[in-house]
Amino acid sequence: MAREQPTQQPPPVQRLRIRYAKRGRLRFTSHRDFSRAFERAVFRARVPMAYSSGFNPHPRISYAGAAPTGSASEAEYLEIALAQSVDIAAIQALLVEALPTGLDILEVVDSTGPALSDLLQASRWQIEIAVPAADLVPAVDRFREAESVVVERMTKKGLREFDCRAPVVEMVASAAGEDGSATVVDLLLRHTVPSVRPDDVLSGICAVAGLELSAVPLLTRLSQGLLDEDTHEISDPLHAS
Repeated sequence: MAREQPTQQPPPVQRLRIRYAKRGRLRFTSHRDFSRAFERAVFRARVPMAYSSGFNPHPRISYAGAAPTGSASEAEYLEIALAQSVDIAAIQALLVEALPTGLDILEVVDSTGPALSDLLQASRWQIEIAVPAADLVPAVDRFREAESVVVERMTKKGLREFDCRAPVVEMVASAAGEDGSATVVDLLLRHTVPSVRPDDVLSGICAVAGLELSAVPLLTRLSQGLLDEDTHEISDPLHAS
């Protein structure tokens, strides 16, 4: 007997793009953990989600450019597809209430223009690390002067080797605090394949300068979006024309 074919779902009526933050202890939330929390949130908020077709329909949620686990972020993005038109402000309020504090919905807009993933070309990061500026600032300068810096990282496909210098558009290190016992690094990082993360850049800095970091850095993504190659400014992908 032939297997019954699944019901084909109707196309979405509306798509929304969402910017959210990962703050405090919730920065340790993995992408999988967040996606589960968000699916529960849209269910509790009774958002009229559109569903995929097939034998196992799931809500149409698209994620783009997720930050590494352990990183805080003020600029994470996703897109949802809806089965009916909604009031955007009302949906935002419902999602804010449904998600735990630390996974914070910052803005919701109608989805227009190019695909969201095409609008995320670069990220600006702030790295706070308990290393004296007298040690880290010269190391950052050596890294910037290098043509390439090869590092290794374990990935899903095994140990990979790649150049972590090429995607760095600009990087500035400065003393944090009055005594200079810590350092803040402002990093503008181009999105590449394979992806180079800010912790990869820190590994590269240590490699060229012979440093060993005993403290765990605090990584915070401040923004991500379209990169202006002349000014090095990042434009908000939710309002890209």
